[in-house]
Amino acid sequence: MLYYVHDPMCSWCWAMAPVLGQLLQRLPPEIEVRRLLGGLAPDTDEPMSEDLREMVQSSWRRIQQHVPDTELNFAFWTECVPRRATYAACRAVIAARCQGEQWEYPMNTAIQRAYYTQARNPSDQATLIALAEELGLDIDQFREALQSESVQQELDAEIALAREMDVESFPALVFWDARGYRPIPIDYRDPEPMLQAIRTAMASADSKG
Repeated sequence: MLYYVHDPMCSWCWAMAPVLGQLLQRLPPEIEVRRLLGGLAPDTDEPMSEDLREMVQSSWRRIQQHVPDTELNFAFWTECVPRRATYAACRAVIAARCQGEQWEYPMNTAIQRAYYTQARNPSDQATLIALAEELGLDIDQFREALQSESVQQELDAEIALAREMDVESFPALVFWDARGYRPIPIDYRDPEPMLQAIRTAMASADSKG
């Protein structure tokens, strides 16, 4: 099993999206992949402090230096009221998944594009509902799931599993077999080093199986 631990409002996860797609296409067919929401920042109604705004924008600028093809629209910081709150976006991904697993990736991507390229705030429930409607989800079902205890419980469970894996930052790749969890080093530009590390982990698991 290969876990991809992420948050839809994690800027480095957005930077990794292209190479992640390449990696997933090239994985051995026998390996199962599970996306896991790690929950970057809990709910809050408080606007970001100036220090925090600068910290996050600095991270965006580092991404532009290290992964220069990543699209980042800094208009977000003047057109929206940023909050350090990503759990609602995580719940939205789970709420979309409730209508079929095929909706998980499109919802995650819609949130990322809204945040990083369209200067829309996924910390706001209205934005998440609008994105679900644009995707063609059942809006009444989505709205109910978004606020449900069952979706919150699923998010709590995924966050707990990420912590059990000792994941401390996103994105993260973790290979799991009977001997436990093993981190796969992230490469934002080239899928090959990650693919080789995964193949090595698989071969080690087979040899000790």
